[in-house]
Amino acid sequence: MITTDSATARILVTGVGGAPGLDLAARLSAAGHTVLGTDSNPLAPGLIIPGISSRTVARADSPTYKDDLRTLLADFRPEALISCVERELPLLIGMQHELDAAEIRTWLPSARTAAATLDKARFHDAVTAAGIPTPLTARPDNLDALPSNAGLVVKPRSGQGSKDIHFCDTAQQAAVLCELVADPIVQQRIAGQEFSADCLVDRDGRTSVVLRRRLLVQAGMSMVASTFHHEQASELVKATLAAIGAVGPCDVQGFITEGHPDPVVITEVNHRLAAGFRLSEAAGADLVGQTLNGLFGIPVDHRRLTYQADVHLTKYVAELSTQPRPQQPPRNQP
Repeated sequence: MITTDSATARILVTGVGGAPGLDLAARLSAAGHTVLGTDSNPLAPGLIIPGISSRTVARADSPTYKDDLRTLLADFRPEALISCVERELPLLIGMQHELDAAEIRTWLPSARTAAATLDKARFHDAVTAAGIPTPLTARPDNLDALPSNAGLVVKPRSGQGSKDIHFCDTAQQAAVLCELVADPIVQQRIAGQEFSADCLVDRDGRTSVVLRRRLLVQAGMSMVASTFHHEQASELVKATLAAIGAVGPCDVQGFITEGHPDPVVITEVNHRLAAGFRLSEAAGADLVGQTLNGLFGIPVDHRRLTYQADVHLTKYVAELSTQPRPQQPPRNQP
């Protein structure tokens, strides 16, 4: 149950085609909030969630994105906006004055923080400078900087999920795979137990962390997970978020390592709710409720963000609708 201290509100949730946005829109609607869900894909499942309004918008990389959003804001008149699409962050940050003038609540990071979470090379530089263990990282022109006796991962510098990620064993193989990936980086592959951390950083910089083991991952999303406690991992997650200046809800990923000099290694930060946040709530953390408190300027109660270990979650594919799909209104139409 969402236990936010704020009254019910009109909330715009972006990216309802993915698990974070879809689950958040459903949770908010069930709690009595009036929700508008948006996505750039007219086939996004979150657009047909019962009980919410929905609109399609342009992709974040489209020149019409801002105009689409402005029209939605004028039509729907939300009191708050929560983005579940990281690529939107630089655009929303650029529109901050407009959103403030329209009295639309947001909880956005700085442009520097957004750049660090969107660009894996920048993220590596930022956390390394802060002394936080993270995989060794190289560009295609300096692969000799990586260890020759460890597995490697080739991925897009600005990628998301598991799209265009390739695993290999040698620098020679990595060089070939770099030809297949747009703007690639190559990282040392870390062995161990992969984890995610559902985090909330309040406006004073205090952070609560809920750790989840990623037991089965498909397309970058944790399908089977369980909560656990690990003091060193929690402290390192907090240090990572402080190093990049994160605020609000965030997802931190890393490994409890095997055969690595550092017992915990951080791999990335997503500046949004994670796909598995429902597990943290099932384990007792009032993650969505306290996110809404922070969003509306109410103090975050970190006592309500504690959680129980060994709570398990399994996600699965289900039928949302077998009826004829409702006709989506043309973009920018009420």
